Amino acid sequence: MLDIKWIRDNPKALVEALVKRSWSADEARSTVDGLIARDEARREHVTELQTKQERRNAASKEIGNAMRSGDAALAEKLKAEVGDIKIFIQNGEARERELDKALSDALAVLPNVPLDDVPVGKDEHDNVVRHIVGKVPTRPNWVKEHFEIGEALGMMDFERAAKLSGSRFTVLRSGLARMERAIGQFMLDLHTTEHGYEEVIPPLMVRDEVLFGTNQLPKFEEDLFFTPHGEGRLGLIPTAEVPLTNLVREEISAHEKLPLRFTALTPCFRSEAGSAGRDTRGMLRQHQFYKVELVSITDQESSLAEHERMTQCAEEVLKRLELPFRTMVLCTGDMGFGARKTYDIEVWLPGQNAYREISSCSVCGDFQARRMDARYKDKDGKGNRFVHTLNGSGTAVGRALIAVIENYQNEDGSVTIPEVLRPYMGGLEKIESK
Repeated sequence: MLDIKWIRDNPKALVEALVKRSWSADEARSTVDGLIARDEARREHVTELQTKQERRNAASKEIGNAMRSGDAALAEKLKAEVGDIKIFIQNGEARERELDKALSDALAVLPNVPLDDVPVGKDEHDNVVRHIVGKVPTRPNWVKEHFEIGEALGMMDFERAAKLSGSRFTVLRSGLARMERAIGQFMLDLHTTEHGYEEVIPPLMVRDEVLFGTNQLPKFEEDLFFTPHGEGRLGLIPTAEVPLTNLVREEISAHEKLPLRFTALTPCFRSEAGSAGRDTRGMLRQHQFYKVELVSITDQESSLAEHERMTQCAEEVLKRLELPFRTMVLCTGDMGFGARKTYDIEVWLPGQNAYREISSCSVCGDFQARRMDARYKDKDGKGNRFVHTLNGSGTAVGRALIAVIENYQNEDGSVTIPEVLRPYMGGLEKIESK
């Protein structure tokens, strides 16, 4: 959530930021003008309330003085005035809550402001290649896509998954089931033993206010799954970013404890609203999938350096798996709602003859912290400041499995197991059909 004081002081900058994010200039100006008008009305009302409260306090003292001086008529007159003021304040406080909520709701749907070095563009075609790692091999004519390989091995079953749950689910069996588990374990071990992340096993269902904190609500409600809980509901996490980032919600962290770095391997649940017809074959776009998430909580001065570090941690996964990849800087029109800058890591899939996203690493500034009321003690210990939050995939386990299957496939239909995964698979070197 953006700071309304910053908006008041920088209305032109916000209009420009919204235009960079593909808003029309008229819509951006109208939105910013509306926000400022809401804030002015709220502040005027608060000022009036404070004036009335000051008069009530003064009148209460005057009543005492009038009674002590024997001026009963004045005392009664002042009592009547205080009574009227109390009614005004009671109604005024209710109105203040309404104005606060209206302003908060309007701020909640505004995206974050991109950093100055983010390329301006409309969609993925305007993203910029940062670097390419690994050489894309010549594509033999026998190369297949992951679902063709998995089905031929008898270890990837979409038909039975559809009987159980419908479309966009998969049943993995035998060697491929074990390799997906191995990939997740390898990633966790790398991030915890070499990259300094603390492993967490978080809840998989969370409250609405937690989803609001990491900006899934209210804008992306249709992308979520919910289950009834008591008189309310709980949302299934679309990513472990949600519970991991919210570990510091409504808290003040000690400055010397920062940065906090968390990682978790969890299932993720997404309705994939708006993706009809996209990646319907195979495991690329599922309602349920596993992912290793990276989350950092930093002070305001360290977040940009932490963003570079986090991205390198995610890239290291693909380097160890010896998979070709490229890292992209997302343009303003393709960047996520809560991000100020995002790097996407795209792994090479020879079956598709294309790079596909496997990780997205974003720095959010204090955007999420304001929604969560997450702060830290300043260095001098005298004041509190909002933390900066970062999140990234370290990486998507199912997509890593796809990449391994396609890059390590053999002409006979078997799949060679990358050396880094073999200790997690009992020394097995190859997955073959039974």
